Amino acid sequence: MNIFVAQLNFRITSDYLKEIFDEYGEVSSAKVITDQSTGRSKGFGFVEMPDEAEALNAIEELNGAEVEGKTIVVKKANPKTASNNRESRHGSRNSRN
Repeated sequence: MNIFVAQLNFRITSDYLKEIFDEYGEVSSAKVITDQSTGRSKGFGFVEMPDEAEALNAIEELNGAEVEGKTIVVKKANPKTASNNRESRHGSRNSRN
């Protein structure tokens, strides 16, 4: 299961994010998203856990938890869809009216 984690302290690294979730089960990957030009954390990331029951438990336990002085938001990640691109184009079309 792919998990979205937001409101992260900017000092949290991908390795540290993995450690947080390791307490709840196997983590196949953990990635803090960074700005491409500065390398600075954007304050959110994604964690992949292969076992759905462990992932759901991690979400339940960590959503609203305080980590490094910030209350984090943890939820099941929404998959990217083609509709995200359509909404962008639709919005720009409406601005011409």
